[in-house]
Amino acid sequence: MGLVVLGALSGCTSMSANECMATDWRTVGYEDGVSGYSGDRVGKYRKACGKHGITPDLGQYQAGREQGLKEFCRPMNGFRLGESGRGYYGVCPASLDGPFVEAYESGRRLYSLRERVADTADEIESLKSESDRLDASIASAATRILDSSLTTEQKAQLLIDTKNMAERKGEIRERIPRLEADLQMHQRELDDYRSTLSYAE
Repeated sequence: MGLVVLGALSGCTSMSANECMATDWRTVGYEDGVSGYSGDRVGKYRKACGKHGITPDLGQYQAGREQGLKEFCRPMNGFRLGESGRGYYGVCPASLDGPFVEAYESGRRLYSLRERVADTADEIESLKSESDRLDASIASAATRILDSSLTTEQKAQLLIDTKNMAERKGEIRERIPRLEADLQMHQRELDDYRSTLSYAE
């Protein structure tokens, strides 16, 4: 006994009777605690094993989970959780929750600042790509409008399309410098915040 098949338990819904009988529930609880899972996760094990008439050892599971949470609920882990952009669901005991949440929020702030820099940079690149496509389309329209086989209506539509594309290109030309200024500001804020962190990234 004492066998823990974590790969099988990760699904929670497809445990065999042998797995349910052989599982070391204290170890499962510890692994769930270390991973920061909610205590109601044991309900999934109970449901999976209940199909075989087997009930997980709740006492052993909870004892293991409490031990695992002591490992999980360290401030550095809170910071890393926030930095990764993942959510925190209040699983830490009251005695550990305060420092953990403080570190989590610090990491979450870093995540938000990084995302803002990345999103602004992505928008700039997207607008530059759109501008390049507009240049190609405008050049193509200029060539097509000389085609003698086009009707007056078709040429008029090409002129309208070209005008609209030129206006859009003008909007992009005005927008990019503002975004580049925003990007510099966001990067400075990120760098300044990084300099205040007491946690290693």
